[in-house]
Amino acid sequence: MVYGMWACWCVLGAPGVAMVFLHTTIAFCVAQFRSMLLSWLCSLLLLSTLRLQSVEEVKRKWYKTENEYYLLQFTLTVRCLYYTSFSLELCRQPPSAQRTSYSFPWLLAFVFYYPVFHNGPIINFPEFFKQMQQPEPGSPKHSLAMLARGLGRLLCWWWLAELMVHLMYMHALYNSSPLLESASCWTLGGLALAQVLFFYVKYLVLFGVPALLMHLDGLTPPPLPRCVSTMFSFTGMWRYFDVGLHSFLIRTVCWFQQAPEVFTAMLSVGIKESAARLISQLWL
Repeated sequence: MVYGMWACWCVLGAPGVAMVFLHTTIAFCVAQFRSMLLSWLCSLLLLSTLRLQSVEEVKRKWYKTENEYYLLQFTLTVRCLYYTSFSLELCRQPPSAQRTSYSFPWLLAFVFYYPVFHNGPIINFPEFFKQMQQPEPGSPKHSLAMLARGLGRLLCWWWLAELMVHLMYMHALYNSSPLLESASCWTLGGLALAQVLFFYVKYLVLFGVPALLMHLDGLTPPPLPRCVSTMFSFTGMWRYFDVGLHSFLIRTVCWFQQAPEVFTAMLSVGIKESAARLISQLWL
């Protein structure tokens, strides 16, 4: 937890740490009422503050570049999923239960776990707590071998992504409207498939780094995205591409079915906004 806060301080500065800590504290206080309705409303309200113009203007003044500002926005969006997971799990516990696992220090350790702090992947709190309680397996020799294999894979994926950018012009090609308008349907289909495969390779790098760090910590991360060429339906794409986000939604959708129709729509909008921010930021 201390390391996560220190790393967040180095990357986002004191204002960034304060914003994440403030959102986490508010979510924890609301979760003490043991009401899923209140916890969801709290998460959606905190998420909506990211789009308030007055708040955006204040946060832009904290940083010199737009990239730093958008990193804060993206981090707060991902952290929203984490403290929402904790809050909902706490609400599922019996009122008489006094479990130390659902304490504020454990919430901070969960939210500020730095390998997954900025980009994910998403993990649920029960799985995180269970794995943190287990002793670290393996020897230093095994960890070094795992590190060497993981770095080798990451370098290959990163090298492939760079080749696609510089040799296939993945970014420049889609900014040329006249060229795309003159292409045939078969060509456009091939370009679309190439873009999806490029997105897949970028995901392998973005999720491969935190997954490797989690392995070195003795934790088991969600499986890396499955190759899109092996999937023939969007159902499989949604289930196996971002396994962590899919697991998070599965644990919340079960309760959606018991919620009123209007509130279900509100929750769906909030989830979709978070997912859209995740995908759009990783795409760029």
